[in-house]
Amino acid sequence: MRSLFPVTDLTTTPATAPDREWSLDELAEAYAYPAGLPAGTSWLRANMVSTLDGAAQHDGRSQPISCAADMRIFGTLRGLADVVIAGAETVRQEGYRPARAREAFAARRAAAGQGPAPAVAVVTGSLDLDFSLPLFTEPLVPTLVVTGAAAPADRIEAARKAGAEVVIAGDGTRVDPARVVRELAARGLRRQLTEGGPRLLGQFVAAGALDELCLTLSPMLTAGDAQRIAGGPGVAVPERFFLASLLEEAGFLFSRYRRTDS
Repeated sequence: MRSLFPVTDLTTTPATAPDREWSLDELAEAYAYPAGLPAGTSWLRANMVSTLDGAAQHDGRSQPISCAADMRIFGTLRGLADVVIAGAETVRQEGYRPARAREAFAARRAAAGQGPAPAVAVVTGSLDLDFSLPLFTEPLVPTLVVTGAAAPADRIEAARKAGAEVVIAGDGTRVDPARVVRELAARGLRRQLTEGGPRLLGQFVAAGALDELCLTLSPMLTAGDAQRIAGGPGVAVPERFFLASLLEEAGFLFSRYRRTDS
């Protein structure tokens, strides 16, 4: 892996930058959350992968277009987060399990006042989830189920019986994405990471709630009709982000973009 941007050594060009495997500590420094977040605020970043022709998945899953370095960054972003936010469909398709404690991030998390692993927050209006899965029965910290006030009462009760914490973030059956961010931050979960899927990310984008996008560009072409990384209704005016950093390995580009007003 090598850093293409920002350029910190003026004697090195992208073509001559050293290509080596980065340690998890180096990745953690490269992807650190902003220091000194003001009290009561949060930082929502997304982590997604896309092919050259814009596909966010292949055969319904992101793994086929990923790579080992992408998964190391995936693990690093989880290791830094207070909470991992995912839509119910992504949880089902990707076979989500509880986030695990990793020794490589233990000291860093302890110094930041974090628990041993991030919580997982599942955003769902219907609560159509299998509460017997390890995500709900075996987490280090309770899994959160984020839903609307009018969600089916029997499903809310089932979630609670399974040990999940139910978070209300909407007045009806729909979940308000901006409220999701606020409700999680109110619980002390301020370093937020969403892993999609595309519909959930699209909702965060439309709500103007996304602060940062970590996007892996995979050197693959898939054609077909796979989803983009963000779907759903568009925004009235495109929101501008700026390039914060760019890494490369084996043709994969690992970019990090931040909102211009963040």
